[in-house]
Amino acid sequence: MKEFENEFSRVATLIGDRARSTMLWNLMDGRAYTATELSLCADISAQSASNHLSKLVNANILAVERQGRHRYYRFANSEAAQVIESMTSLMAFNKDIKKIGRPGIEGITYARTCYDHLAGKAGVEITGSLIKNGIIKTSGKNYEVSRKGNDWFGSIGIDIEEVKLHKRSFAHQCLDWSERKHHLAGALGASLLRIMLKKDWIRKRNDTREVTITPKGKIELKKLLDLDI
Repeated sequence: MKEFENEFSRVATLIGDRARSTMLWNLMDGRAYTATELSLCADISAQSASNHLSKLVNANILAVERQGRHRYYRFANSEAAQVIESMTSLMAFNKDIKKIGRPGIEGITYARTCYDHLAGKAGVEITGSLIKNGIIKTSGKNYEVSRKGNDWFGSIGIDIEEVKLHKRSFAHQCLDWSERKHHLAGALGASLLRIMLKKDWIRKRNDTREVTITPKGKIELKKLLDLDI
């Protein structure tokens, strides 16, 4: 038990450092960045950023890949990214943040990427419509796809059996920090985000996690899910 407690404290300390937590938050857009790029967002030197990043790589929170002269850092796996996103839900317990109230439903709180899947009000409402239409159903902290759902996902270009082959969680609930409700995450959530981008239902905005739902996307979501968004 003591060994477990020590390891837990070590990981918590790694994540809790201001510079490291800032860099981890900026990596939540799903992209890979160099130490220099991450040092700018954390307002520290590139050398200091490299030291911090090495600790996160050694803890298997981040992975690093060399390309040419540069080393690019990203999350080691989706589970690590999920932990960072989930931590934002704890901000509601801060007495100073409580005074602010619920964030306005616009920009990043309306529609954003949560690592590799869709979040915000749009992500929560799409998940709710998938459940309402019998396409997916909750199973504990996970989601299951119905027979109808297999056909529905197939109709938009997602092969459920192929998605299940991914070496990661198939479909699980992710608590949305701005909505305080769950949205669809896991391999299925990532596949849905990719197909929506490919079909131009949503578009990413430069240098931000915010996404925009296109007029075409609104039409298709209304037609496929009876969802006004």
